[in-house]
Amino acid sequence: MKLFVWDFHGVLEKDNDKAVLAISNQTLREFGYKEKLTEKECRKLSGLKWFQYFEYLLPAISHKSHIQLQERCFEISNQKPEIVAKYIQVNDYAEFVLETIKGKHQLALISNTKPASLQMYLKVTNLKKYFSESYTIAVDAHKKEICKTKKDFLTNILSQSKDDFEKVVIVGDSPSDMQLTKDISIPTITYLYSHPGRKFRECESDYKINDLREVLKEV
Repeated sequence: MKLFVWDFHGVLEKDNDKAVLAISNQTLREFGYKEKLTEKECRKLSGLKWFQYFEYLLPAISHKSHIQLQERCFEISNQKPEIVAKYIQVNDYAEFVLETIKGKHQLALISNTKPASLQMYLKVTNLKKYFSESYTIAVDAHKKEICKTKKDFLTNILSQSKDDFEKVVIVGDSPSDMQLTKDISIPTITYLYSHPGRKFRECESDYKINDLREVLKEV
């Protein structure tokens, strides 16, 4: 059995950038800022923590203010899931790929977002059914100091699992995702994903793909 480790944002979903844009600009208005994020900037910043969007847009204000803006964004996102639901879509072929893998191998989801937010995203995309509770990890990395990383959680999964995994397959869209395999004794392989028409991020990976179905060569 293999362990397939998935990132969520930018991999299993598409168009969440538009929800981020709407919620960020609503928050900026609420706090009295005249500055606005553009769709182009949201695409550029995609993959960063939410407070880093505000660091980019408002470099002169304090880190505390960046965090306050971020926390309000999460509040809006969780209190009004219809905003996210309006924009976010399941990525092309994501359900087909997950359905093909499920039952044959173990699926895991490790996301940098907050636990409540991850559950909301899985609900509105109807992807929750593919990941068991013990293999659905929200790292909550949207803060300056991170206590645990994705790598810590993956190591924990491998040490506590009763399954004897023959290989770990990583599917993500960031350099940090591709680094998850470092120092793991089990054979690993990495797939760096980017939406069609977007540039791949600069990092090493075994494969670079624009179509999630290419992962099925591991099944």
